Amino acid sequence: MSVERRGRVYRRCSCRDKAGKQLGRFCPRLATDGKHGTWYFAVDLPATTEKRRTMRRGGFSTKSAASRALADVTNRAASGVRIDDRETVADFLARWLQVKVGEAKPTTLRSYRAHVENVIVPAIGHMPLERLRAEHVEQLLTDAMHGRGPVTVRRIHATLRSALSYGVKTRRLPFNVASNVTPPNGARPEVHPWSAAELAVFLRHVETDRLGPLFEVIAACGLRRGEALGLRWADLDLANRTARIRQTVVDVGGRLEFSTPKTRSSEATVPLTERAVQALLQWRLGQDIDRQAWGDAYEDHDLVFARENGAPLRPEYVTRRFVALSRAAGLRPVRLHDLRHGAASLMLAAGVPMAIVSKMLRHSSIGITVDTYGHLSEDTARTASDAMAAALEQAFETTAAAAGDHTATTAGAESTSQAGRSPKSTGQGGGPRGDRTHNPRIKSPLLCQLS
Repeated sequence: MSVERRGRVYRRCSCRDKAGKQLGRFCPRLATDGKHGTWYFAVDLPATTEKRRTMRRGGFSTKSAASRALADVTNRAASGVRIDDRETVADFLARWLQVKVGEAKPTTLRSYRAHVENVIVPAIGHMPLERLRAEHVEQLLTDAMHGRGPVTVRRIHATLRSALSYGVKTRRLPFNVASNVTPPNGARPEVHPWSAAELAVFLRHVETDRLGPLFEVIAACGLRRGEALGLRWADLDLANRTARIRQTVVDVGGRLEFSTPKTRSSEATVPLTERAVQALLQWRLGQDIDRQAWGDAYEDHDLVFARENGAPLRPEYVTRRFVALSRAAGLRPVRLHDLRHGAASLMLAAGVPMAIVSKMLRHSSIGITVDTYGHLSEDTARTASDAMAAALEQAFETTAAAAGDHTATTAGAESTSQAGRSPKSTGQGGGPRGDRTHNPRIKSPLLCQLS
C-alpha cells in the first residue's frame, strides 16, 4: 500500500478463505504474483456533515491508473469542487432543468427540455458527469448532425454548454468541457422575403380580412409574431406614431401565456407608419363593437389584436391564416416571420444604414443583422460604390481642367519672359536648371494609372 496525497493506493483481489470470507488486501498471492488482483484507491473527502466521507474506487489494471484517478479526485476536492462520481449526466441535467424552471422563459425551457430529452440524454446521459470529456461532446454533435441542420445542432450545443456552465458556477465541475468544442458551422440561411410589389399585393388582398390590420402592423414595424399578439393599447402612442414592445404571447403546451420579449434589447419603442396607424384605428372600431356585443363576458386584457371575446389569438392560428391568405393572393410562399425580414429588406433598399436597421429590428447585436441581411444590402452597396466612382470621376475632370488652365497660363508667361533671356539664364541648353524643369502637361505615374 502507498500513500498518495490525502489518499492511498492499494491492490486487492476477490479471493476467499475456506469460510467464504473475502481476503481482499490480505491475499497471500498479492505478495508473490504482481498480476494478481486489481488496484484501488481510497481518499477522505471534505465532510458535508459531521461524519467523515471516504471514497473508495477500484478495478484499475495498474497502480499508475489508480494514482491518476486519486490525483484527479484530490485536485477537485482541493479546489472546492463537490465530488460525486455516482451522478450521471442525465441526473445532473434533470437537476439543472429544475433550476431553469424558475429562470428561463417558457419557450426557452421547452427548447431545453427537447434538446436534453431527445438528443443529449440518449447519447451521453448514462455517463458519470465527472468522466464527461470534450471528445464525448464532439461525438454527440457529430451524431446529432444526422437529420438535423447545423443551426439546430448549434442550439443543442448551446444547451449543453449552458448546463455545464451552471455546474462550474455551483462548484460541481472544475471546468466546462463543452466550451472548447466548436459546433458545426451554423451560418444563417439567406432570407428571400417578398418584394415591395409582392407585399403590396398581399396587403391589398387582406384589406377586407379581419386579421388584415395585424399583418399590416407586422409588415410595417418588423414585429415578431408573439410581439404583435402581445401588443396592448396602453403600449401605443398613435399621436406620435410609436409602439412600446413590453410583452409577448407564447404557447406553452397548448396554454397561452404572456411573457417578456425575446431579449432585453427587444423591449423597446418602435415607430409606426401612417398606414399602420390607420390600420390600428380601423381595428379599434371593430374591437369596440366586439366588446359591446360580448358585454361582461369580454376578456379585457387590453390587447390590441385579440379574438372576438378579447382572449389572446393563438400564434399557430395566425400563421395558418397568413399562409391561406398569401396562397389565395397568388403569391410565392414565404413564412409569416418573413414579413419582419421584408421590413428589413425594404429599409436596406431605401439606403437605410445597417446599424439603423439593426436598431429598428431590436437585434441584440449588429452582427445578427449583418449575418441575416448582409446579402440584401448588396444592391445598396453597389449603389454607394457607383456614387463613389462618379464622385471620383468628377474630381478627375475638375483637376484635369484646372491643370489645363494652369498650363496655358504658364506657357504664355514663359514665352514672354524668354524673349529677353539667354539660354543659360532660362535653364535651357542642358544646364542645371534645365534638369529641374517641370512640364505640367506630364501626369504622375499614379495619376496615369487612376485615369
